[in-house]
Amino acid sequence: MITEVDDALRALVRGALGEIDVAFDAPTKDWAARRNAPTVDVYLYDVREDVKRRAHGLVDRRGTDGTVVARVEPPRHFRLSYLVTAWTQRPEDEHRLLDRVLAALIGLDALPAEHVVGSLAEVGGPVPVTVGMPPAEDRSVTDVWSSLGGELKPSVEVAVTAPLLRPERPEVGPPVRDELLLAASSTLPDGGADPRRRRHRRPS
Repeated sequence: MITEVDDALRALVRGALGEIDVAFDAPTKDWAARRNAPTVDVYLYDVREDVKRRAHGLVDRRGTDGTVVARVEPPRHFRLSYLVTAWTQRPEDEHRLLDRVLAALIGLDALPAEHVVGSLAEVGGPVPVTVGMPPAEDRSVTDVWSSLGGELKPSVEVAVTAPLLRPERPEVGPPVRDELLLAASSTLPDGGADPRRRRHRRPS
């Protein structure tokens, strides 16, 4: 799940900026000192379940012929929060890179269909994206930078809510293909026929 989202964000950033270096590293001081080319860093700093979307029970998974081949628990949805920053020699260049990234992502309500692949595609449905929204109430951007040991830097918050598939339950039996036949017998004390009972006629 996380790998597919990483790949989608990398493709979206490069679609906006061209063949620029895209990294997923923690933007620490040591990492920044090693940068020798313009780079956009897409740092995954928080992963938490969207409990409002949690469902219970089992969901039938069907084969190509429509029969039930497995039963699975509904997927859990996780909010992946990324801190997107630009790194160059001049702040003005960093601002221009961030501006182009923001312009490319701000119009997205969900990942484009061509980037919904792998486990993201197996669940079906959109993969929501939010851009520029504040982080969770128990975490602030300054807390993130403090934990990284770096100085506060302009950044764009990008969050993707992606589904995580759960293991299948393979105990589903084979489908019933034989015709269902019913037999009946008289329950009258003398064994006679019940005039109210109608004879079943096989459909033609």
